[in-house]
Amino acid sequence: MRADTLRTYKTVHTWTGIVAGLALFIAFYAGALTMFKGPLDRWATPPAVAAAPSPGADALIAQTLAARPDARADFTLHRARHGAPERVAWKARGEERGWSASFAPDGTLRIAPDAPAGLGQFIDVVHRTVALPVDLETGTLVMAIVSALYALAIVSGVVVLWPTLVKDFFALRVGRNLKRMWLDAHNVIGIVSLPFHLVMALSAVVFGMHDLIYDAQKAVVYGEPRFERIWKASGPFSAIRPDPAPAALLPLPALEARVRAQAEGFGPHTLRFRGAGTAGAAVWIAGDMPCCMTRQAQGSFVLASAVDGRLLHTEYLAGQQSGWMASVSAFFALHFGAYGGGTVRWGYFVLGLAGAFLFYSGNLLWVESRRRAERDGVPVEQRRSSRWMAAGTVGVSLGCVAALSLTVAAEKWLWVWQGEVLAPWREHVYHAVFLGSVAWALLRGASRGAVELLWLAAAATLAVPLTSIAGWLLPSSGLWLRADALGVDVIALLGAGAFAWMALRTARRMREGPADSVWAAPAPRPAG
Repeated sequence: MRADTLRTYKTVHTWTGIVAGLALFIAFYAGALTMFKGPLDRWATPPAVAAAPSPGADALIAQTLAARPDARADFTLHRARHGAPERVAWKARGEERGWSASFAPDGTLRIAPDAPAGLGQFIDVVHRTVALPVDLETGTLVMAIVSALYALAIVSGVVVLWPTLVKDFFALRVGRNLKRMWLDAHNVIGIVSLPFHLVMALSAVVFGMHDLIYDAQKAVVYGEPRFERIWKASGPFSAIRPDPAPAALLPLPALEARVRAQAEGFGPHTLRFRGAGTAGAAVWIAGDMPCCMTRQAQGSFVLASAVDGRLLHTEYLAGQQSGWMASVSAFFALHFGAYGGGTVRWGYFVLGLAGAFLFYSGNLLWVESRRRAERDGVPVEQRRSSRWMAAGTVGVSLGCVAALSLTVAAEKWLWVWQGEVLAPWREHVYHAVFLGSVAWALLRGASRGAVELLWLAAAATLAVPLTSIAGWLLPSSGLWLRADALGVDVIALLGAGAFAWMALRTARRMREGPADSVWAAPAPRPAG
């Protein structure tokens, strides 16, 4: 390959990586944590709430519809899962907020504004929108644009590395040349995880831009009337045939048994009912399907009659899809890790952390490649762009780590303080720590800021198991320790140790590394 062509691809790889890198660090680090949304939700849920007695789902539905007939047209039953109690949720027509019904510990029906999404869902929103102060749809669109740049960086990076791939693929030259070592690590991780990164990039583009794609198809290919007809005919709810004749809902145990008989291995956990009390009542069921690659992280979906349990639409049900829908579901499953059980979840967790390192190291390599080297012992002043990029990389990356850890740790304290966790408080904690960390890094500089923020990340992550230990030693405090979520505490303890080790190593490099590096301790200003 010609040298000028190679330089062009290297420039494309560098600048697309720089532009997208910081957002992708947040997306990958938070995405790694979403592999354990269930354990995180259990860790954050008081045992008393999870263990509240329930007369049963049928009784909950019957009492809810008797108390709130407006819920009959469209309501969702959330089965007890991930430590959360069973509840019915709905949104009345014309109202902004939703409502939720569940049984109180004394067995009476309790109706209140719908609770916010759990801790795991909050981390998933950070993953999908990098916590931008916009709605979910806009944030996802922004990340789709970032992912398009990410795909471009992947392709150009492979082209740049291709001429030396065989020689440098497994090279990891550890020594005094830290830039060379970081470049080797960056290249090896990038090539080994290349299929994973391609799937993440392309699927994120599709997730964020599907509305734009559909709008383009509507305008250019089909025309609006025809597109609307096709869209309505292809959707799962097109199979619903309204019938206003009165009819009772099939008891839930019988409904689930009939669905399982027609879909072996399917484990329902979320059931959305429409038209309850009529002969045309239908239920859109989400459930676990361990055997197969499923369309969403929540599992597979199927539409069934809520009166007799017949399956009405199976194009979203793993194992009963057409060839086209099965291939689409496989593409989705590869993004969410919704297959293969715990082994795949752990693999995606590791790949997610490795991806975060890839973007962090890419920015550091950009800074190191542009530093001004001192000659004959004469101190140099680094370029402003290098200093700001180094500080920004430290602030955004380590700020994200510390903010997510402290948000998790604060969950139990907020529950003790307020009796529940309100969604705005999670956002307040996350943004306060994140923005404070970015400001601190810019104020203190990359070298000192990196050491101090690594210690903050270690302390914030250590606060997770310490909070659980406090609940074990002082149960009267209102805190708690859940034996079924100890894995969260163990991982957090290991993470805190890793961040503390990195802080010590970074401090050592600041003292003993090259004096002309942006990671060196700032030289004292001359007097006068």
